Amino acid sequence: MMRLLKLLFLLAVLLGAAVLGYAYIGDLSPEQSDVSEPVDLDGS
Repeated sequence: MMRLLKLLFLLAVLLGAAVLGYAYIGDLSPEQSDVSEPVDLDGS
């Protein structure tokens, strides 16, 4: 029973390290570009 708990704890630590590594190393920032469109106003 104790071996199973140790294994689950180890897997949880490894999963946390993998998520942190992906967040820091992986490119999670979106591409940015300027967007402009002409707008026709039919007010007057």
